[in-house]
Amino acid sequence: MASSSESSRSRRVGEQIQRELAQLIQQEVKDPRIKWVTVSAVKASKDFSHATIFFTVLGDYNEDVDKNVLVGLEKASGFLRRELGRRMKLRIVPELHFKYDDSTVRGTHLTGLIDAAIASDKK
Repeated sequence: MASSSESSRSRRVGEQIQRELAQLIQQEVKDPRIKWVTVSAVKASKDFSHATIFFTVLGDYNEDVDKNVLVGLEKASGFLRRELGRRMKLRIVPELHFKYDDSTVRGTHLTGLIDAAIASDKK
């Protein structure tokens, strides 16, 4: 079982990775496919060898656009990983795995369903 200091370190490293990646994506990566990416969360493995980067894209949800964004992020992952290593001075720089964070899309959909149900009840 992980100690609380181990899990808090993992959380802190994840938060720092999130901040660094957000800055790198906005200021250093020139790929137009990932211009509107927001890093919403980072989950690092216990040994920091892997990190899952959850991202969203500003604007309306579009599956084709989001797939294109994922391709852009994966193409930039070598650069992002190298820059993370330079900026964070980690002994092990995690392998980056990108995953679209659909929680905002799901939340918007659920809110729409709730609003529709309330409007229907008022009639």
